[in-house]
Amino acid sequence: MAGAIQPGSDDAIESDTDIEIGALDLRRPCSYDVDMRANHRKATASDRDFAAYTLAEAARYLRLPAATLRSWVLGRQYPTTDGSGQFPPLIRPSSRQPPLLSFSNLIEAHVLRSLRTDHGVPVKALRSALAYAEKTLGIDRLLLRPQLRTDAGAVFLDRYGELIELTASGQLAMRRLFAEHLKRVEWDSSRFPVRLYPFLSTAAPSEDRPIVIDPRIAFGRPVVQRKGISTSAIADRLDAGESVDEIAADYELGPAEIEQAILYERAA
Repeated sequence: MAGAIQPGSDDAIESDTDIEIGALDLRRPCSYDVDMRANHRKATASDRDFAAYTLAEAARYLRLPAATLRSWVLGRQYPTTDGSGQFPPLIRPSSRQPPLLSFSNLIEAHVLRSLRTDHGVPVKALRSALAYAEKTLGIDRLLLRPQLRTDAGAVFLDRYGELIELTASGQLAMRRLFAEHLKRVEWDSSRFPVRLYPFLSTAAPSEDRPIVIDPRIAFGRPVVQRKGISTSAIADRLDAGESVDEIAADYELGPAEIEQAILYERAA
């Protein structure tokens, strides 16, 4: 069994519109098929790495406590007998001043989310496991790579499990959750992430993927996958007094898709 964690050690656990212009009605956001739009233009590095999300936005999209994401991105201080120490960040943000995340950063945080335990993320162990796997495999920014689904992921998880002394059942549960999170990421032929299908809520993972975040669509904001309609626009219209059926008919979506969009927006 691992010894007790000291409060000041680096082994400490990370806790956790409607608009009208003249006769032109712009009430409905532009609707288009996501697959059609995405196939017209290949994602570029500038799409993936553009500073697009505040920490609060990213935390809400990923169903993460804002304080947890902030510590992963900016690091945090912890008390020591000599004063205080500093946890280095786990994610290199696209912008530090002000702190803004890119789509690539979203993917990194999404993968890290799968490694949270009941008590948070052991940041020192996680950092060590990442460094070990990246050096051993010669892969930079491993959390962005599709190799996580194969041998690279096994090397990383094995090392991480050893460092935090997970039981066999704990290892099995972690691998299952890790795999579920990776299923939500889509990579292109160049092995870069291009889409994220976020979980609708913090409840048990579902196979449904009705919502997508794609840096080429709606400035990287969450949209309903089939039509590219902003989830926030749908929730705003419901709050303004329109019914689910009215919104569904307007956007040519099913009522279930409208309800899923609203669940995603309001589950944070």
